[in-house]
Amino acid sequence: MLEIKVSSVRLMITLIVSALAMPGILIAKPISPDFVELAKKLNPTVVNVRTAKNIKPKQRIQRPQQLPPGNNFFDNFFNRFLDEMPQQRSHREQSLGTGFMISEDGYILTNNHVVSGADEVMVKLSDGREVKGEIKGVDEKVDLALIKINDQGKLPFAELGDSDALEVGEWVMAIGNPFGLSHTVTAGIVSAKGRVIGNGPYDDYIQTDASINPGNSGGPLFNSQGKVIGINTAIIAGGGGGIGFAIPISMAKTVVKQLRDSGKVTRGYLGVRFQPLTADLAKSFGLDSEKGALVASVEKNTPAERAGLKAGDVILEFNGRLINEGNELSRYVAATPIDKKVKLVIFRDGKKQDISLVVGQLKDGDKTSPPGSGRESDRLGITVEELNKETADRLGVRDTKGLVITEVKPGSSAEDSGVMPGTIVIEINGQRPERLSAFNSVIVKLKKGDVVRLLLRRPDGSVHYVAFKVE
Repeated sequence: MLEIKVSSVRLMITLIVSALAMPGILIAKPISPDFVELAKKLNPTVVNVRTAKNIKPKQRIQRPQQLPPGNNFFDNFFNRFLDEMPQQRSHREQSLGTGFMISEDGYILTNNHVVSGADEVMVKLSDGREVKGEIKGVDEKVDLALIKINDQGKLPFAELGDSDALEVGEWVMAIGNPFGLSHTVTAGIVSAKGRVIGNGPYDDYIQTDASINPGNSGGPLFNSQGKVIGINTAIIAGGGGGIGFAIPISMAKTVVKQLRDSGKVTRGYLGVRFQPLTADLAKSFGLDSEKGALVASVEKNTPAERAGLKAGDVILEFNGRLINEGNELSRYVAATPIDKKVKLVIFRDGKKQDISLVVGQLKDGDKTSPPGSGRESDRLGITVEELNKETADRLGVRDTKGLVITEVKPGSSAEDSGVMPGTIVIEINGQRPERLSAFNSVIVKLKKGDVVRLLLRRPDGSVHYVAFKVE
């Protein structure tokens, strides 16, 4: 018996070796893209975007008209201080970014934050020519901008792919201008999809380990077929290597079409406030999974109210698309054409039901974010969370109840006013919120440009007020 087994094994090995030696029999192995040929083909489609802002001098402090008698020392000191203080002058602030051609007639896609506030946009082509660009439209919520240049000939452009079909582990290649080094090519793989990084209400980023650095913003992320599947937008640096995030091109396509047609973007609207399901919430409603979006409230005179949606409904499907996570719903609704009739599958009173409604149009001030998620505080340039023991230990604060600022957006008005992570929120505009929902209810009433006043307690125990404008 033993001899038969050994003989069988030897025979099998002999057959395998013989087969491998035969012509036409190849061992399958992973095949990486030809990055050399891809770079040659795609480099001409990528451009350098240079912007300039005209910075006006701040108004100089005026001398007081009169000081009280007997204050000659202070009068002399104040006058000397003003005389010696350097006079600010007008100057131009420049920045660099990346963009890529999406049509032969000169339309270029980039990030909104690359061109935001620019008084002048210059586009440098791969052949070295520099031409003036015109901003045709921007979308702040998704961080996209469309630029147009005029050129006599047909320009090379990149073909837009399908990011929905992208798989984790696929090869990708980025081209951009990191640190001003034009047409830098880097490669890596798709590390993850559907990343939410707190950058806006429609976060759905592609994560990649392809090297992306400052200056890559607005540049393309290509798949192995040379099609654009993302727009490089954000990085998390540190630890010896950065993690890059790109806006999925499938999301950008709808935005680009609207910017090209009308210069602005309209989004769908239901009129519900929703929140993600937790295991305990799902169990309490009789659901066997945490998939879906839980309706927390329904606004009056909205498509949701007219369709009969109510608090406690769990939306399982939107227009044929399953809701695996609560934050997916806002993206699906936003991308739906206005006045389109859609079908929702909801879970109510222990069973599934179908509901039809007509999607409305999102307007400024409409509430689209889930309550208690902290998204409203993004408008202030900060992230606010409810305190618990784990958060308190992580931030090194004594409190275990209340609200704490966990992140401050770099360059925001909040940062400029001195707000720091680990700070306890005592008041917002005179109100003392104990829960995040109460804090958010104050923010949603604020408009862009309104002043918000916070009473804060720093980690050192000091209490102080700060005030800044809503972004």
